[in-house]
Parts: sequence; C-alpha cells; structure tokens
Amino acid sequence: MRRIDIIKRAGRNLRHARMRTILTVLAISVGGFAITVSLMAGEGARQYIDRIIANNINPKGLIITKDKKLVAGGATTGAASNLREYNPNATSYYGQDYESVTQADIDKLRQNKQIKDVEPLYQLQPKYVSFSNVKDKKYIANVMMRDNSIRTETAAGKSLDAGVELKANEAVLPESYLETLGVKRPYDIIGQKLTVVVAQTPQKVDNQVIARAYAEGGEAAVRALVEPKELRKEFTVVAVTKKSPDQMASRSSISIAPSAAKEISEFSTVGTDAYHKYLMVTATTADGVSPDTAKESLEKSGFHAMTARDAQQMLFQFVNILQTIVLSFGVLALIVSVFGIVNTQYISVLERTQQIGLMKALGASRRDIGKLFRYESAWIGFFGGAVGVLLAWITGAALNPAISNAIGLGKNHLLIFTPSAGIIVLVSLVIVAMLAGFFPSRKAAKLDPIEALRTE
Repeated sequence: MRRIDIIKRAGRNLRHARMRTILTVLAISVGGFAITVSLMAGEGARQYIDRIIANNINPKGLIITKDKKLVAGGATTGAASNLREYNPNATSYYGQDYESVTQADIDKLRQNKQIKDVEPLYQLQPKYVSFSNVKDKKYIANVMMRDNSIRTETAAGKSLDAGVELKANEAVLPESYLETLGVKRPYDIIGQKLTVVVAQTPQKVDNQVIARAYAEGGEAAVRALVEPKELRKEFTVVAVTKKSPDQMASRSSISIAPSAAKEISEFSTVGTDAYHKYLMVTATTADGVSPDTAKESLEKSGFHAMTARDAQQMLFQFVNILQTIVLSFGVLALIVSVFGIVNTQYISVLERTQQIGLMKALGASRRDIGKLFRYESAWIGFFGGAVGVLLAWITGAALNPAISNAIGLGKNHLLIFTPSAGIIVLVSLVIVAMLAGFFPSRKAAKLDPIEALRTE
C-alpha cells in the first residue's frame, strides 16, 4: 500500500471509535496547551526584558564594582550572622558588607583608555523633600542621579534624549508624583521649586576642639559644632517623566544631575567611613571597544563589571527557571496522555482483529499494518496538539489585556504566541504519539492472519 493511502485510511479508522478518539485527543491537548502557554509566557517575558534592558541600560554601558557578588547575582539582604573580619574599605548595604570602590579606584578607572564617562553611583538618602506648590508639607522620596546615556520619555517639559544633561539646579519628577501633589496636568508642575534636605552625620569632635569653640563663641559655637547639619538644595522642575512600563528607574524617583548628586553624597558622608566610597561605578566603552573587551580588561585590573548582555542573561536565567517549572506540568500531563494513546490503540487492535486478518489475507504486509496503527496514533497526536495550541493562542489573546493591566505592563503582553513555537509543539506531539503507538502497532503487525480471521 502507498504511504498516502495508509495515512488516509488511518484517519478514516478513527471515526469508528469517535468518542474514544475525542477523549484521547482532549487528554493530549491538555499537555499541548500547558506546554504552549509556558512557551508563550517565556517569549513574552524575554521580549519584555529586552525592552527593559534597551530602555534602561546603555548597550555600551558598564557597571563596575570591586565586589563580584554585586554583579554575579550573589547580593543578599538581611543581617549577616557570620563573624567577619573588619574591612575599612567595605560598605554596608542592607545588612551585608561589600568591598567599596574608592576615589583612588575611580581615578585609576578614568585613566583606562577603553572606557569613558566614569561616574560613581551615588547613594542618596535625603531626609525629606518639599515642593513650592504645596505649603507646609514634607515628603519622603527617592532621589537618584540621571543616566544621560538613556533616553527618557517625558510627559511635559524638557526633552530628555540620550546625551541631554541636566544642570546642577534642575530636577525631573516622575508622573506618579502628580496625584499626591494635587497636580492635574504634568506641565503645571514645570518651573516649580523642589527642595531636597539632607542631614549630615554628626562629626567626631575631641575635647580640645570643643574647649576652643566654647572659648571663642560660647555655648552657641559648641552647639553649632556638635549638632547635625542640614543641606537644603533647591532645584527647579524642568521635566516630568511619562509613566512607562519599560522605564523602571523613572517610575518613582526624582532625577538630578551628577554634579548635584555628588554634592549631596559628599555632604551626607563627610567625616564618616563612607566618604568617597561607592558600591558601584558606571562607565561607557570607548569608541571601537566592545563591552566584553572592556570587561576583560577591567577584570585584569582587579575590578568586576556587568554589561547590558550580562544583565539580560541574568534576567533570562530567572525566566528560564520559571518556564521550566510550568513546562514540567505540561510534560507530566503529556506523559499521562501517552498511556491513554497506548490504551486506545490496544483496544483498537483487539476490536479490529478480524479486519487485520482480512487485510493480511488480501496481501497487506506486516509493515503496512504497523504503519496503519502508527499513523492512527499520529493523527491523534496531531489533533490533540492542534487543539492544545489553538486553545493556548485563544487564551493568550483573551487574557493578555487583563494580565497587562493587572501587573502594569502597559501595551506589552505577557503571553506572546509565535508560529514557530506552535509548529514545534505540534510536531513534537505527533512524534510522541507515534512512539506511544509503537507497541500496539507491533502487536497488530505480528497477528497471524488465520488466527485473526477465526476471532469472534
């Protein structure tokens, strides 16, 4: 028999046990559905991560540190319980000590010909902020240095394209602040004054200095010497960043110029062990130098660096773990459905014993009989896969708007169907179904035609 005739006959044979075939197809479709959804979620997460990286990290940028844990996913939070040797160059961050980048290290980095625009990541911890349009109210807010190498979408005010620098007295607000400030339209806040108040850690003063201050200015001079000092830094709001799911840093932070961030950082840490010590430093590669080449050079100099590609791979690793967990449930459902195919085909062999004997008596070979049952299994796998893939696509299209709205993805979708993934799932299920039908087809092929014809 021709292969095409066997395939057509296998499809027709499934109609004789329609209900049993439908149930087996549905069992396979569950596994196909779960596998397809996991692939869709993985694709959506990867595309979203790609957009996050593109909108928040300069592709030529580097994050440089002295402590490998900060760029290798080893940073942890919580108080450390182990006894550790004191390191004067360490910086404490969320209960963990990390080796700091000192001013001498920064000077060394600025001499490296393979990188440029070396700038510390200042840790700014303002006491409070206030706004000129809201009287007698103080707010707790995050303040950060703006990365000039990244384009930031604005809702009003100054354009913040890549390369645009803020002046020392300019600040950018996120759109999410407007409701709290009672501002209805983004451009209404442009030109308003913002004051950042930073407290200075009390200085260590010995008795001789206190005595000298008392002799020169009395009690007021001593109080001025030992009491905490405050820096009131005034800024003008020049732009409002637009709410965007692709721009993470600008969602809830006030952005200021690097020079202003440096002034605030130095004021708050002067006289302490943290003065001129930083967890990380940012830089960009020089023209004609790849990030990987610069990274290797820095590692030889005792530094550790993370490129945009490293950040992407770190996030992809997390996505892959979650996808594998979901995928395992689909595979488990598929394994269960395999036994359903085996059972269905064994029953089919028993029911059609006389038919098999008649086919052999009329000249059908053992190979033809085996192919017939394997192709029947393949049809079951095909229909099951098609139903599962189709249901996954419909589910994704129906749930994407609700999912995006619930987790703040904006116009981005989490469940993204790709035809190639659907085809891979479909072909894989057909192959698995054919393998599941191997033993029943083998049993059918080995039947003796005379004994088969005698079967009642």
